[in-house]
Amino acid sequence: MPFTDLTIGAYLDKQVREIPDQEFIIYPDRNLRWTFADFADRVDTLAKGLLAVGIGKGDHVGIWARNVPDWLTFMFATARIGAVLVTVNTLYRSFELEYIVRQSDLKALAIIDSFRDHDYLETVYELIPELRTCQRGYLQSARFPKLRSVIYIGQEKHRGMYNTRELLLLGSQSDDSELNAIKDTVASHDVVNMQYTSGTTGFPKGVMLSHYNILNNGYYIGERQRFSTADRVCLPVPLFHCFGCVLGVMAAFSHGSTMVPLEIFDPLMVLAAIQKEKCTAVYGVPTMFIAELDHPMFDMFDLSSLRTGIMAGSPCPTEAMKNVMDKMHCSEITIAYGLTEASPVITQTRTDDSIEYRVASVGAALPHIEVKIVDPENGAICGPGQPGELCCRGYNVMKGYYNMPEQTAAVIDGDGWLHSGDQAEVDENGYFCITGRIKDMIIRGGENIYPREIEEFLYTLNGVKDVQVVGIPDRKYGEVIGAFIILKEGANLTEEDVQDFARGRIASYKRPKYVFFVDSFPLTASGKVQKYKLREIAREELGISQDVFDGEKAKG
Repeated sequence: MPFTDLTIGAYLDKQVREIPDQEFIIYPDRNLRWTFADFADRVDTLAKGLLAVGIGKGDHVGIWARNVPDWLTFMFATARIGAVLVTVNTLYRSFELEYIVRQSDLKALAIIDSFRDHDYLETVYELIPELRTCQRGYLQSARFPKLRSVIYIGQEKHRGMYNTRELLLLGSQSDDSELNAIKDTVASHDVVNMQYTSGTTGFPKGVMLSHYNILNNGYYIGERQRFSTADRVCLPVPLFHCFGCVLGVMAAFSHGSTMVPLEIFDPLMVLAAIQKEKCTAVYGVPTMFIAELDHPMFDMFDLSSLRTGIMAGSPCPTEAMKNVMDKMHCSEITIAYGLTEASPVITQTRTDDSIEYRVASVGAALPHIEVKIVDPENGAICGPGQPGELCCRGYNVMKGYYNMPEQTAAVIDGDGWLHSGDQAEVDENGYFCITGRIKDMIIRGGENIYPREIEEFLYTLNGVKDVQVVGIPDRKYGEVIGAFIILKEGANLTEEDVQDFARGRIASYKRPKYVFFVDSFPLTASGKVQKYKLREIAREELGISQDVFDGEKAKG
């Protein structure tokens, strides 16, 4: 059996009984410090406030906010009362928000004022004009018939909305009888969290995850990093994504470790937080670590407290990994791989794995998770070194996509195996290597080409900081290779330099036909490169007609 069958609320009670004075959450920029006991008190008060305004078991509560402290309070308070927290991507705009609110059947939506240049309040009032005249908690929206409340995370008052201060006041004036009654009915296999897939293709799907899914997954993620109450984890990754709320929050929570979240990613703030709080772990996608290493003030900070952490989201260049281990003192940094539908981590490296395994693999399967590589054409199991689709089965597999039974059946087969859609290989030691998406595989004149192989090759060219390879539609070959390159500062390469470097070093059909030099890659909020956007950029710059582009997409 996996680690626990407790609910998140019951596990919080356990931590309060055993380590009440252990610091759980620290925001160093505002000197906010909550022990497990402090946090549990705030969680219960908010939970009672939510009950007081009609939000209870089974209700869907959206949260659209950067990593503000009460994001975490909402996460645990909804878990307490059996409600489902629906996390909303901070980069979404009105069209995407409208889709999420309607598709997820939200009863309440908690928001902040803004993120970067996007005014959330203005967007919400535009989508829900009835807010300006309705009584709080009794919203009747023509566009969203199931939505009853909008909650502002903060002390300011806005027309038609509750704010967290009011909910906490209501909760403080309520006795514990209703809360105690409802939390006793919450079960570990109940859905506690709904996360929408990043939507790099098609409409996002609501992944239903249970207490059992994410609490156990978080525990084994923390085990791979050897977490204990002595660890302090710097979290600059978004909480709305699994990277933040499972790899980060659940891993620390299950081990009694201390979390040091940042509201938004800023490399200077990350360095400062690590030094101030003597963090032992730090999380991020490779681009975050590279930004920290390249910051002009990097050498001013003492990072010697660091030991471990997680780098995930995209492949890590070897040189960047070496620098993280050496210059940032993260000698035990780990690599994790997974997908939201798997709660999310399937495989992870160990703290004592070689640097070769950390850059060339995504580690071995976590405990209690079966992983296999199958031929996507016939389902036959692939042997070591043979590419195929990675599939997993175990406690971590989602309960399904919300209100999408056909899409659920398309990814979870009759035997309970979740099909990742990722191309992978496994070696004799059980370590897995991701070679790309099945649909990202480039087929040039009948030759199968895996982008990761070419990306790793181009990383060896002096002056290349980062690279992404995509298939570009071509009337003759079907697809040809396109390389998008970010240069190191001061480097001066041309398209001919790249092609000359490849000539004679890799097979002719693998050589990039087109090379684009860019300042950055289009990313999802969780740090994954949106390769389909790179294909669109190539089409526009090369003047490829839409019919060629659409034909290749349909064929792929």
